[in-house]
Amino acid sequence: MRVLLVEDDEALSEAVCGYLRAKAFVVDAVPSLAQAGAALRAAQYAAVLLDLHLADGDGLNLLPQIRALKDRPIVIVLTARDQVSDRIAGLDAGADDYLVKPYDPGELLARLRAVERRRNAAYVPVLALGDLQIDLSREQVRRAGVPIALTQKEWALLRVMATRPERIHTRESLQDALYGFDDDADSNTLEVFISRLRRKLGREHIETLRGLGYRLVHRPDEGATA
Repeated sequence: MRVLLVEDDEALSEAVCGYLRAKAFVVDAVPSLAQAGAALRAAQYAAVLLDLHLADGDGLNLLPQIRALKDRPIVIVLTARDQVSDRIAGLDAGADDYLVKPYDPGELLARLRAVERRRNAAYVPVLALGDLQIDLSREQVRRAGVPIALTQKEWALLRVMATRPERIHTRESLQDALYGFDDDADSNTLEVFISRLRRKLGREHIETLRGLGYRLVHRPDEGATA
């Protein structure tokens, strides 16, 4: 999941980024509305974590731009404003959830997952593909009952495909799940991670659709193309 954090408190921004990156999220952090708007035009995000009190305006002013996006991200407002009227205003403006500062990073993570489940009708906590089980809530993968160890990047890539297993995921959308603006990535990096996942999960579980992208499948009698 690629996340945009809009937060002008540098210490808090670094803490949230560090926590989410340790959980295999890709996080881009910006301190202003102007930079947030530019980031939204440059990349596709699964979630926006939005502070309201920013140097160049109220964070709620970003919500119309987010609502206009074709593939709208989850929006969780993060703010010190704790009045009921403030929460109502944020939700009415289009936010999906509202978290009052100071907050525990673990609660933020739980709310990200909860909103994603509500937004995605196809979401199932444990996805079964033949002998492969992907437990999204516990971040665990098993094949024939045997745990499979994945790196953070491998898990980030698998989570995107497993959260929406019915979807064909484009190369661009999967790259967005792997790298933020500050990361260096070679042009063939995605294919490297796809190859590693196939070795660990079974080639039959990741299908290549030429010119379109990749998706998770269960085809016991067919191998996936390279």
